Amino acid sequence: MNPTAPFFHSTIFKWGALALLVAAVLLGLNQLGISALAWANAQLLRMEWLSSGVRWLVQGIFGLSVSTPVGASVHFFIYDVIKIFILLSVLIFSISYIQSYFPPERTRAILGKFSGFKGSLLGALLGTITPFCSCSSIPLFIGFTGAGLPLGVTFSFLISSPLVDLASVILLASIFDWTVAIMYVTLGVALAVLGGMAIGRAKMERHIEAFVFAAPVLETEQISLSRLERAVYAKQQVVDIVRRVWLYVLLGVGIGAGIHNWIPQEWVEATLGQGHWWSIPMAVLVGVPMYADIFGTLPIAEAMVARGVGLGTALAFMMSVTALSLPSLILLKQVVRPPLLALFFGIVTVGIVFIGYFFQYIGPYILLTR
Repeated sequence: MNPTAPFFHSTIFKWGALALLVAAVLLGLNQLGISALAWANAQLLRMEWLSSGVRWLVQGIFGLSVSTPVGASVHFFIYDVIKIFILLSVLIFSISYIQSYFPPERTRAILGKFSGFKGSLLGALLGTITPFCSCSSIPLFIGFTGAGLPLGVTFSFLISSPLVDLASVILLASIFDWTVAIMYVTLGVALAVLGGMAIGRAKMERHIEAFVFAAPVLETEQISLSRLERAVYAKQQVVDIVRRVWLYVLLGVGIGAGIHNWIPQEWVEATLGQGHWWSIPMAVLVGVPMYADIFGTLPIAEAMVARGVGLGTALAFMMSVTALSLPSLILLKQVVRPPLLALFFGIVTVGIVFIGYFFQYIGPYILLTR
């Protein structure tokens, strides 16, 4: 018998046992991590504790059953309003704190170093940390364009800023799930980059009003802020943004509660159901005349999906309201001439319709896993 065999077998056994132990520990940590993530998603984003508390309030204090349309509408309204304002306040504070490191002058200086794909990508990514609606983004767009930044970069920013901000990603995850949120932000950034590059290559600078380039560009010295000053700035941003969007949130949640509990599901499915090819273009056309922040349209999208509308149709409606609203187009018309405005509108519309059909196709597979 080979004298080294016992040692060899013993070594194999020890290493095998160690490998099994490590695998078991990793599997346990993985399951624990998945459970922790599921708990965090349910309690911190979806706020199931809040839903339970509101259900107790509606049934125990108001005496309304949540199984009736009235009780369900009251529950939907109170729960969604509180949830959105909690998430909105926390997220805007966090994002604004980060944004305090990127004032307009610094943002312009960073963007001015890049062009082409890199510039459009950077413009789109910087747009995601600016929690502005489309109308609020246009003054920054004017400043960037007047400062001589490439047109493609500024349009990438203009598309991305109202469409894909970090707060909307978290809110999407709280309403649907992280798969939808991550896919949405990826496709939204891609639309902003490709749209900006297409506009940049079209050489449409001549279609920008002359006063934009005549505006003086002020070189201001960068001010170093303390942590307390950044926190004060972030708090002021929360107050300012909540003051601007609270009415849209209430209207959006109110419309969502009506769709969710009063409009017959059969009628919704027959009009905007999953199988109708025209539902996405129709949703875009319906959304354009409206004006609201994404925070006000998310509850409507949630209610539409719950009533049988395809995920792509609901998201296309939401995107058209936020990125192509009539008031923002009217304001942009004061800055750019009709050919450039038409190109911008056409690119963003086609992009939204494409994204809508993409989500319409994969929506059933995503939502079935919830």
